[in-house]
Amino acid sequence: MKSLYIACITVLFSVFNPTHSQELKSPNGALVMNFSLSDDGTPIYQLSYKTKAVIKPSSLGMELKDDPKSLLNDFSILKTDNTAFDDTWKPVWGEEKEIRNHYNELAVSLKQNETNRIVIVRFRLFNDGLGFRYEFPAQKDLVHFVIKEEKTQFAMTGDHTAFWIPGDYDSQEYDYTESKLSEIRGKFDAAYTDNASQEQFSKTGVQTALMMKTSDGLYINLHEAALIDYACMHLNLDEEHMVFQSWLTPDVHGDKGYIQAPGKSPWRTIMVSDDARDILASRMTLNLNDPCELEDTSWIKPVKYIGVWWEMITGKGAWAYTEELPAVQLGVTNYSKAKPSARHSANNKNVKRYIDFASEHGFDGVLVEGWNEGWEDWFGKSKDYVFDFVTPYPDFDVEDIHKYAQSKGVKMIMHHETSGSTRNYERHMDKAYQFMKDNGYDAVKSGYVGNILPRGEHHYGQWMVNHYQYAIEKASDYQIMVNAHEAVRPTGICRTYPNLIGNESARGTEFQAFGGSKPNHVTVLPFTRLIGGPMDYTPGIFEMDISKLNPSNNSHVNSTIANQLALYVTMYSPLQMAADLPEHYEQFIDAFQFIKDVAIDWDESVYLEAEPGYYLTIARKEKGSTNWFVGNVNGTKARTSKLTFDFLEKGKTYMATIYADAKNAHYKTNPQAYTIKTKKITHKSKLSQRSAPGGGFAVSIKEIK
Repeated sequence: MKSLYIACITVLFSVFNPTHSQELKSPNGALVMNFSLSDDGTPIYQLSYKTKAVIKPSSLGMELKDDPKSLLNDFSILKTDNTAFDDTWKPVWGEEKEIRNHYNELAVSLKQNETNRIVIVRFRLFNDGLGFRYEFPAQKDLVHFVIKEEKTQFAMTGDHTAFWIPGDYDSQEYDYTESKLSEIRGKFDAAYTDNASQEQFSKTGVQTALMMKTSDGLYINLHEAALIDYACMHLNLDEEHMVFQSWLTPDVHGDKGYIQAPGKSPWRTIMVSDDARDILASRMTLNLNDPCELEDTSWIKPVKYIGVWWEMITGKGAWAYTEELPAVQLGVTNYSKAKPSARHSANNKNVKRYIDFASEHGFDGVLVEGWNEGWEDWFGKSKDYVFDFVTPYPDFDVEDIHKYAQSKGVKMIMHHETSGSTRNYERHMDKAYQFMKDNGYDAVKSGYVGNILPRGEHHYGQWMVNHYQYAIEKASDYQIMVNAHEAVRPTGICRTYPNLIGNESARGTEFQAFGGSKPNHVTVLPFTRLIGGPMDYTPGIFEMDISKLNPSNNSHVNSTIANQLALYVTMYSPLQMAADLPEHYEQFIDAFQFIKDVAIDWDESVYLEAEPGYYLTIARKEKGSTNWFVGNVNGTKARTSKLTFDFLEKGKTYMATIYADAKNAHYKTNPQAYTIKTKKITHKSKLSQRSAPGGGFAVSIKEIK
């Protein structure tokens, strides 16, 4: 931290004499960004909102490897370009049918005096926040370079309250902690006591998107957009001065990135408002990405699906065909001679049961994991096992399942577990995608569990970021939609490649079977993880006592049924799973009706109330329909929402079906207690509705014609 401390002091001292100050205002004038150079030619920016400081003077720059000069100071301004942009575009799928992209832009061309190198810092100021990036035009004095560290600073104005997860190069699967910025290190030290975690945290700080709230009521979100051919950014905090500095994920050699001009960094984003709902409503991350690259998007369809996944996550079922680990070398196992496990979930009979359930209740697809050979090796003796993505176990007949699903009007969803061996996956990708098309699969859930082979790269370094992008683009060649798990957190790339229909990249429902998540977890995710794009959270769990599925698993799902229903509205995704077992839905078939009814693609979204970590309520209008759906998720304390329905069309009458926590509901002691009631409403109607601890409510609103 010592070097960061010195840098902060230098910037904060020298900024008193800025040169060539440039001002940029948002279209509505509420946000103002100032750019200047310090006395030693260091680029500096600051940001205010309604005259309140949001980001104090903060330095910009790049430290280069094996280059004593780097791109940190000694700059002069060559020129500045101001532009304005205002356009509306239509997403292939989304939270609304149209998105306005409205900003003012300032591009500052900088010349480093001693080296003649040119760097452009491009700022875009929207009504909801600031985006900026570094650009390196083609030039003879800067052809290619290695980044030692990006030195972007975000100087906070105080000891804000933050919702954070610890820095990690390979996982985002943490519960969020709420604390003051000054308390982050102490709380991390208390939670993570092993030396390896302590050492990494001292370097990596916290992950983005980072959500904060100031003492005077400003909501601030720090993230990045358009992460392409670059390493994922963490934020390292100088606690003494409350200054965050970017910290990029290194490669296996410790280098942070390889740039060849012309090139550019991702956008660094700062969202700010005095209303938390504006953070949820912001589309700035999408707007900072390039328009759609695909000429034909007619094959990209939102999907509501079920699958055998929850059986295996809870331990009721198994991925592996045989629980006797093979004692032969990789690639010569004869599974036809192996003894099949009674717990293997991906067998024809069981999968057809799910297909029947999907067909009966109107679901689009069925996901099957554990269908292909090799899980015994991967779980057992060979952690370096690699799959071929086309060879099924003896009890899973790909052709028969395809024909059966087709006869029922159901699509099958493929699963590719790469086992972290990405080069192997890339070698097999054409064959695997063609196998999918030959057998009627239009979507794939890919996984990256384990250490990245063969070099030991990190999941969020530049090398792996490029792999994820390659997989998305290659899938588009075959008209395949991608749902990537254990991948880098999304940064709005789904605008450019909308076949990226979902990601995990956070602590999802599976952790409810691994000991549980905090009951307020789902009130934080929309302000953090979902800022970059939709999440395959896999909601819809109705049986909260996992021991009833697997007596050896004592985990508990920290949620009520009403909360699980609301997630289909509050956790936006065009890819939504009803994750529980069919028999549990049949047990609560009246509550299951909401999952059947709820839309997954929207014309309009209205954010009714929100406070990160405590509650949020969202209303959404189904695409191409007059139907609306409302979802509320609540934190750890009971709360009553007071809503109006003024978003409904005037002059029309609707029937509202309200799925709510019962009076005695509680996420821990009585999670399955719920009520269902109906009432006629208009745009003048009001609703006072209580949510239990860890609970919520869901409302289906249909026009009475």
